[in-house]
Amino acid sequence: MNNVIALAQSGAHIVEQDPWVFINSETELVEASAHQKLILPFSLWQKCQPDAVLRGEQQSVQGFWLAPEEEEEPVKQWLAVVPLIALQFPSFRDGRAYTQAYVLRTRLGWAGELRAVGDVLRDQLSHMRQCGFTSFAIRTDKSVTDALKGLSGISVLYGRSVIQPLLLFRRR
Repeated sequence: MNNVIALAQSGAHIVEQDPWVFINSETELVEASAHQKLILPFSLWQKCQPDAVLRGEQQSVQGFWLAPEEEEEPVKQWLAVVPLIALQFPSFRDGRAYTQAYVLRTRLGWAGELRAVGDVLRDQLSHMRQCGFTSFAIRTDKSVTDALKGLSGISVLYGRSVIQPLLLFRRR
């Protein structure tokens, strides 16, 4: 993927050589190289995994993505074996992936890479970070360098978030 920003302990940085390839359909999967790291739709990911991965005995080499209308609970049993989960923003006006991210981080305990994909813009990055996203695939028609500035947006939060679980008055 191009235009990817990732969070690390040292801060946010632009990923120069992102190894992940986003796959939308079985047709795209057939065309992909066997040596690429793929992000598959969740239903396709389930079909492609060896039995050992599905039983939770082996790590998967592929990640999966969830559409906004998909529930988070069905993926719970594979959280220990998947290296990456991507959540899709089909439009900047569709915020369901914020809720999916928050649920994955807080209720289901997902600690791995959580990537925002789709209509991801600079103005959303700070809020996405508060919901638990750790990488962001910025729209290809936007500047990733400019988008990086979007992570410095909010300096004080009043409410809870994944990275600040205490309300402001509890932090005093």
